[in-house]
Amino acid sequence: MSSDIEQKSSQKPSETQSGGNGGSAGKFGMLRIFLWALILTVLFSYVFGSLGKPQRVTLAYTEFKNQVREGNVSNVLVKGNNIEGSFITGYDYKEEYAGDTVRYSHFSTVKPDFDDSDLMGLLESAGVSVKAQSTESSWFLSSLILLVPWLLIIGYFMYAASRFQKQVGGSGGGFPGSSIFSVGKSKAKRFRREMSNVSYSDVAGLGNAKKDLSEIVDYLKDPGKFAALGATIPKGVLLMGPPGTGKTLLARSTAGEAGVPFFSTSGSEFVEMFVGVGASRVRDMFETAKREAPSLIFIDELDSIGRVRGSGLGGSHDEREQTLNQILTEMDGFEPHDSVVIIAATNRPDVLDPALTRPGRFDRQITLDLPQKLARLDILKIHCANVPISPDLNMEKIASFTVGFSGAELRNLVNEAALLAGRKGKKIVDGKDFDEARDKILLGAEREDKLNEREKRIVAYHEAGHALVAKLLPQTDPLQKVTIIARGRTLGATEQIPDNDRHNFNRTYLLARISVALGGRVSEMLVFEELTSGAAQDLKQVTSIARRMVCQWGMSEKIGPATFSQGEEHPFLGKEITQPKDFSEHTARLIDEEVQRIILEQQERAMSVLSANRDKLDNLALALMEYETLENVDVDKILALPGMPSVN
Repeated sequence: MSSDIEQKSSQKPSETQSGGNGGSAGKFGMLRIFLWALILTVLFSYVFGSLGKPQRVTLAYTEFKNQVREGNVSNVLVKGNNIEGSFITGYDYKEEYAGDTVRYSHFSTVKPDFDDSDLMGLLESAGVSVKAQSTESSWFLSSLILLVPWLLIIGYFMYAASRFQKQVGGSGGGFPGSSIFSVGKSKAKRFRREMSNVSYSDVAGLGNAKKDLSEIVDYLKDPGKFAALGATIPKGVLLMGPPGTGKTLLARSTAGEAGVPFFSTSGSEFVEMFVGVGASRVRDMFETAKREAPSLIFIDELDSIGRVRGSGLGGSHDEREQTLNQILTEMDGFEPHDSVVIIAATNRPDVLDPALTRPGRFDRQITLDLPQKLARLDILKIHCANVPISPDLNMEKIASFTVGFSGAELRNLVNEAALLAGRKGKKIVDGKDFDEARDKILLGAEREDKLNEREKRIVAYHEAGHALVAKLLPQTDPLQKVTIIARGRTLGATEQIPDNDRHNFNRTYLLARISVALGGRVSEMLVFEELTSGAAQDLKQVTSIARRMVCQWGMSEKIGPATFSQGEEHPFLGKEITQPKDFSEHTARLIDEEVQRIILEQQERAMSVLSANRDKLDNLALALMEYETLENVDVDKILALPGMPSVN
């Protein structure tokens, strides 16, 4: 239930997959085309063969000769053994079919194979007009019947290909000449000078990073000055840092300062289901950038294609590794003074292949940390430039209680505060809006469901335990606010904000932090003699701190100054499986015992503090029951009051 404001960053490596069944899928597609063409050919042959023919009755040859003798036949058309003809005008040939009477004006019959020498004389004596036709069909009509189905199939697939091209981007990522058949073209977006109008003045903080990149800007503006001295600029610059610290913005501002074409892409855009596409796109991107040199290439999320080769359960990932190999080749194959600089960004530099980070490729590596107080103040001023804020708003106070916020989170804070002010119908944004926006970002929106009286008492004592231990123990972070208003997944919160940005933690501070986190659980044990599930997040936090103290920071007298890989994050599953264990089972048992000892000692410490100050605990819990939220000043006033009756 307690929430210390601390920065946590985690980035899962992207996973890409390449399909291996392209051959079978292609064979299936060709078979389907052939079947459709065959069906349409048969259909067209049947339709065109009977098109335009009148409705006729099939007569027996004897019946046909009888109709001729009776003078009912007007004319005949002889096609080999087939004879077609029509009855004389006015003659009504009827036939019963399925209960209905069908009338025919035309007929057809088949002449037997034996010779009938009397037929011609019979036709002439009856005055029948006789015509004969060759049995060979028209070559044009036959060709048309065979070709039309294939033309329709080809036209359909060309139409489908054009529609698919529009859906996947049409122009192939901005490079000329791209089409559905040029899948190997790079999808990097191209920005000219007028589009890369972001400069270093638009980037608050990051002074050291901008200083390192200023040399890149000077080189891109005047490469000859460095070439005359025999100097070569770093071919690659790797920006490393938590999400939201401004890596992409810094790359764009570098391109804007240099005034050169800027190509932006992501590592995931290189890898597709077709093997070899990623490498082809890498070649195309570098060739285009070289043609427009001096230029700058920015690759975001480099870890999606730049992870250590041969990693994972399968041993490798062919398509991703081919793409990585092509990037390595292109970077190492530059001419000595090619005016093309690559800037890449990643949240996980620990998973990158060593061949990427060696000198000659990504020579310069720049770490972007979370902004400190002064940098946060500058960032807030930039984002508040177009926001009507209250004249009495204390920006320095906002910068102080946003410890651990990245640049992107500060921008979100300003936006959330403006949205809250607009929802209330205000014309300006004040400090209360920023406080509510911060609580919403850290803890979530206020929940609509209300706690019953029993749960409210438990939560009140839980949060009062956190607050009282934080107030009475030395070297704890100053208390900011304590509340029992349910937000997000928390039923209450105790917020602490350090006076200054911390970079180093001593053992006393960490032990006090564990005691504060256990204060809520201890308070429940002391007052209600019962435990609840509300301390789950607190226990997770204290276990993590205690294990790091023992395994990574050497703060255990029993274990000594040693570090162990237990509890460290592994970039991917394959590394965790293949990594040898660097400690014995006996040491693992000692680690578990030390972690448990530290937690239990701090629990007893918190119990001692709360037992000795039970009246203050009751006062805080009673005030929380009544007011729900207490600021630091309110807590100080309550702790100065004499004892009050318990609320349990």
